[in-house]
Amino acid sequence: MVEFDLPNPFPEAFMMKIPSQRLVINQMLEDGKIQSYALSIERDRLWCVVNADDELDVLRIIGEFPLIDYMKHTITELMFNNAVVMKVPAFSLN
Repeated sequence: MVEFDLPNPFPEAFMMKIPSQRLVINQMLEDGKIQSYALSIERDRLWCVVNADDELDVLRIIGEFPLIDYMKHTITELMFNNAVVMKVPAFSLN
C-alpha cells in the first residue's frame, strides 16, 4: 500500500494534471496494476494498493502518475488486502 501526502493548498499546476491522473489511475485499475485508490475527505492524503512483486516495481508504477512530483509517499508491504468483489449475474438473451 502506498500512502501519499498531498500539497495544501493544491498548486495550479497540480490542479491542471488531475484529469490526466484520473485517466492513468482508471487504466491501471483496469489493467490490474492497482487494486484501489482512495482520497481522504480533507483531500490531503491518498491511499493506493498496488499489485507489485517488490518495492522497485511499486516505484515504477507510481512513477507513471502525472501528479507524482507533488506527492510524498510511504510504501508499506501488506500481508493481505481483503476487498469486496461485486459479482454481476450473467446476462441472459432469453
